[in-house]
Amino acid sequence: MSEAIKTETIMPTYARFPLTIVKGKGSYVWDDKGNKYLDFTSGIGTCNLGHVNDEVKNKVEAQLQALWHCSNLFHIPSQQELADLLTDNSFGDKVFFCNSGAEANEGAIKLARRYAQKVKGNDAFEVVTFKQSFHGRTLATLTATGQSKIQDGFAPLAPGFRYLPYNDIESLKEVAKSTTCAVLLEVIQGEGGVIPANKEWLEELSKICKEHDILLIFDEVQTGIGRTGSLFAYEQYGITPDVMTLAKGLGSGLPIGAIVATEEAAKALEAGTHGTTFGGNPIVTTAGVATMREVTKWLPHATNIGAYLTEKLNELKNQFVEIEAVRGIGLMQGIVLKGPANDIIAKARDKNILVLLAGPNVIRLLPPLTTTKEEVDEVIDSLIDIFKAMELESEGSL
Repeated sequence: MSEAIKTETIMPTYARFPLTIVKGKGSYVWDDKGNKYLDFTSGIGTCNLGHVNDEVKNKVEAQLQALWHCSNLFHIPSQQELADLLTDNSFGDKVFFCNSGAEANEGAIKLARRYAQKVKGNDAFEVVTFKQSFHGRTLATLTATGQSKIQDGFAPLAPGFRYLPYNDIESLKEVAKSTTCAVLLEVIQGEGGVIPANKEWLEELSKICKEHDILLIFDEVQTGIGRTGSLFAYEQYGITPDVMTLAKGLGSGLPIGAIVATEEAAKALEAGTHGTTFGGNPIVTTAGVATMREVTKWLPHATNIGAYLTEKLNELKNQFVEIEAVRGIGLMQGIVLKGPANDIIAKARDKNILVLLAGPNVIRLLPPLTTTKEEVDEVIDSLIDIFKAMELESEGSL
């Protein structure tokens, strides 16, 4: 970190890397000392088109000359255009825009409870979520998150949540209770360790929700907008939810979130029941429109490069005993290690490669959809060097 940068006045809520990033373009970022890094974090799965995508930048710059904000009491053309793009390319019929993934999930929880009470006319209120999930940092969404470390120190937690084991078919018999209004899950658990849903398990869960008229909510904050090779990860499974939450990649780095819902589920939110000051403003929805139009062009490439990345990671696994497993879909991949991952992430950074942690022993890779084979090879070669050096170090200590 540059000595000129002070952090005393910033709350210490982040365990920051010792880098100050000042510029980005495509798959690369530069620090304040001019060092160039290959970024396989994409701002934690946010810059899906790479940094400072030209098409998005040009559209946003034009909007900056016209209007920044007007509030949701007025019609916003770019908001309508983005809603049309999302519904035309998904199961959804209606969209609510907000500022983040946590807000989208918070809004989806509100929608689910109000749907049960005002549309169905019952008193169901519980939302079933899953262990090791991550749904946000608001009081409701950290309660929805199935990780005690996220909830520590925030008691009393919001009532109305139950946690079941992820990918455990036997436990699904606990889903349908008279108090259950919805099920909320990540199609691939991200922060919890890059764990994809098992298809048979997800099919059974969907069947139970349909049979008992329970809303099925997919948290696609990290998996959406092309991350898995399809526009939305639910397409990989052939299973349609009632509600989907989006954020991260939707705005190419500008803060935006969205709740996408069927016509039936959207009945819950009438005028005055939910709102936001900044959500869906002209700047962020202009970025969203440009992002959506560009992402659809990159999906075939993302599918191919995702398959190539998976192949190379599996070759890496077969080469080094320290790697226990490789899991993920498309350009959302996790390298599961037998030991802690932090040291390897630091060693990669020393080689000007940026990757992420996902749990204590998982390296998370979230490269842009625009990533090339050469860039994948650069990351793999660096990891090979790191694992080889670790093996030599281990042998020398025997």
